[in-house]
Amino acid sequence: MAIIMRIIQRFQTGKKIEFMKLEKQFAELEYQGILLKGERMTPLASREPGNTLIWQCRFRNLAEAEEALRFIENSADHTRLYEQQKQYMEDTWVEFYEVLDY
Repeated sequence: MAIIMRIIQRFQTGKKIEFMKLEKQFAELEYQGILLKGERMTPLASREPGNTLIWQCRFRNLAEAEEALRFIENSADHTRLYEQQKQYMEDTWVEFYEVLDY
């Protein structure tokens, strides 16, 4: 059963430039193969407000998604950037979705 893991981050509206500047550094680490590559989205029309960033990635199963989350949590590179970025965050959470293959 395929899984989509989403990390949702709501940032301070007045700090979008600062937040996204750091987010670009996360993307660069992904491009270099240091962090897991995902896709990023911001809402245009959504339940979530415009000051939300969604990072998501697809996995073969829940165990693989949970392993990736542990890797992110234990990554020194991720932690270094997160420590800078968290000052601009209002809230953050993780969601897991089962992909329905009908």
